[in-house]
Amino acid sequence: MSSAHVGANLLWLVPGVVGGSEDYTVRLLDSFARIAADDLKLTLFVNRAFPKAHPAICERYPIAVAPVTGSSRPARVLAEATWLARQTRAERLAFVHHLGGTMPLRESLPGVVTVHDLQPFTHPEYFRSVKRAYLGLTVPRSVRRAVVVVALSEFTRRDVSERMGIDPARILLVPPGIDRRGVRDKAEMARVRHAFGLGDRPFFLYPTITYPHKNHVTLVQAFALLAATDPEPMLVLTGGSGGSEPDVRAEIERQGLGERVVRAGRIPRPDLDGLFDAASALTFPSHYEGFGIPVLEAMSHRLPVLASSSTALPEVVGAGGVLLDPDDIEAWAEAMARIVHDPDHRADLARRAAERAAGFTWEASAESLASVYRVALERLGLRPARRGGPES
Repeated sequence: MSSAHVGANLLWLVPGVVGGSEDYTVRLLDSFARIAADDLKLTLFVNRAFPKAHPAICERYPIAVAPVTGSSRPARVLAEATWLARQTRAERLAFVHHLGGTMPLRESLPGVVTVHDLQPFTHPEYFRSVKRAYLGLTVPRSVRRAVVVVALSEFTRRDVSERMGIDPARILLVPPGIDRRGVRDKAEMARVRHAFGLGDRPFFLYPTITYPHKNHVTLVQAFALLAATDPEPMLVLTGGSGGSEPDVRAEIERQGLGERVVRAGRIPRPDLDGLFDAASALTFPSHYEGFGIPVLEAMSHRLPVLASSSTALPEVVGAGGVLLDPDDIEAWAEAMARIVHDPDHRADLARRAAERAAGFTWEASAESLASVYRVALERLGLRPARRGGPES
């Protein structure tokens, strides 16, 4: 059987800006290249910023580079309607996989679309009016037109089905995986402790951009309660600046925590891995997650997890951590105090985290993606689906 040629639209993927969806997409594509699906050929259509940020991925696939950086939405939308349409027709693709949640308004080929979450519909207050209007038009239209809709979690699949009126059988799961398995690197732990001025003190880690839904202010307030009675613990916040950055800075100052909260910003992956190894626990009080990849990463490092009980996080954490009301400041403070002062509890959470993470692999994610493509081909009448189908 000859290979089916499909395309992946990555014009939306602006490196360092789109958050967890970038990590998910890049790791998924890297794993897909490794499984050697000989019945499928994938070409990537990327913006000009992508090759420099992800050269290894570009070496694994045929790529076409659009004359846009992706940072301007109007320019990207226009490029999708013109440049991408011409390129995909010229390549004679079977369909295009749009991994950024929307399909072009004018699509010349059938499409598969990945919906990472529906946060703009559930928390419109976090988004500017122009973006709300654009997504309010394009997301429902995209999922209704798509041959297959991809979701990362059962939570998102239900949300898309119920909000958009889509048959859940049309929505297939391709959850994230994880690379690392819980062996802590002591040399890296020592290095990052020195680099970030942590010494031998216990610390909590929250590795996210300061977007409003990430709920950093609540975490700072909870940590302040702990810090008032315990002079040792530290809080480390990594990730870039988002819409809540001024509020986070103001709260740290108001609580007098300038010496106890490390603002690391964007850091290299080895540094983040070292912090995952060295931390006492991950604290993840987010109000909304379509999946929550940092939680899975933490569990793979045998790092105890304290996570919000909202949206997809209970599905991801399972029995691998402690779930808390995202707005219960006292509960978060008490949970952090127990992590610091109860080593048996901490060790039990570490064990449970590793066991939970073992169920997620990028190889399985890539195989699920390949199955999605085969289902799409079958639905288009181009060939029967082969092998096992994706989770449905």
